[in-house]
Amino acid sequence: MPYFIASTILFFLGLITIYWIHNQYHLDIVVRPAPPPADAPLISICIPARNEGENIRACVEAALGQDYPNIEIVVVDDRSTDATLAQLKEIASRASHLILVDGSDLPEGWAGKPHALYQASAVARGEWLCFVDADTFLTAQAISSCYAKALETKADLFTVMTKQILGSFWEKVVMPLVMTALSVGFSPRKINDPNRRDAVANGQFIMVKRGIYTAIGGHENVKDQIVEDKAISEQVKWNGYRLILADGTQVIRTRMYTSLETMWAGWTKNIYLGLRDHTAMLLLGAFGAMLALIAALFLPVWPLLGLAWVLKGGWWMSLAVIFQAMMIWGYLIHVRARVARGMDISPWYALTTPLGAGVFAAMMLTSAWKVLSGQGVTWRGRHYRPGL
Repeated sequence: MPYFIASTILFFLGLITIYWIHNQYHLDIVVRPAPPPADAPLISICIPARNEGENIRACVEAALGQDYPNIEIVVVDDRSTDATLAQLKEIASRASHLILVDGSDLPEGWAGKPHALYQASAVARGEWLCFVDADTFLTAQAISSCYAKALETKADLFTVMTKQILGSFWEKVVMPLVMTALSVGFSPRKINDPNRRDAVANGQFIMVKRGIYTAIGGHENVKDQIVEDKAISEQVKWNGYRLILADGTQVIRTRMYTSLETMWAGWTKNIYLGLRDHTAMLLLGAFGAMLALIAALFLPVWPLLGLAWVLKGGWWMSLAVIFQAMMIWGYLIHVRARVARGMDISPWYALTTPLGAGVFAAMMLTSAWKVLSGQGVTWRGRHYRPGL
């Protein structure tokens, strides 16, 4: 009987936990394709590029292909050591409204991306600045659509969650779990509520009024912040300006990583840089990831525990435990399949949840170790330790 009671408690706790984790994220404001505006102020698309040879051509050409009628593109080559600069020079030779900036060396006290965007903003002439990552690809209507929604919502800073492009096997296994983990405790409704201090922006796409950007001190005011998008959003909202986070998946796509190797390097870097000053949260996240892995591995075994009662003649207990286990497993697969479909991958990838949880747990633990040991992380040829 004690085992049956324990199984029943785990059953209800499991249902509640799975439901809670997968119902944290409510993004009510949606950007839908919209035509170009009749009155179109100049918008400057600012793209930082450091060793982005795989993505930069597609990113810049997508920016050049906007139907928005009054636009300029400013790209800062941030001391790339690959083919990025050569590709940019070739594109610039045939695109009159592309401004190519040869980025300067990184000054002391600055993080890489804020410095690149600071240089871009110094050259840009637009009434709105639009910061776009080099691994992010705009549809032809993206700027028109986001500008229309920014006006509709009276945003001073407008940012969106983009559609994640998942190509390789490991992207499809790990990325859905990572995105779910990021959504826990992340409330777009609170971010969009001017009466709450919650502030987050997605650096893959940020539009901000030039006057507001200048008023908060621009990227110079967050020059030492690795997670500069969140820092900028906090400066905007905490100074009384309107921050809006929207669903931009219909008009903007991002390919963050292309393999397990790049995904491992990228996410351990992101986790480290995002939580290096919050050791307790980092350890809690690592512990949570380990629990998720243990739970995912335990669920397929759970029905077998029902056989213990068969040997003792407790058929009804055996059937009850097996039913509980199958219900939990089925519910988990159902919600993970729903997540998979939402990310445009096969729902069968829901069955790889234990594998994805294992990789995610390993990334969390690796990041925790790098924080605790003071090793730091290397990203695109630059090494970051505690302090910067």
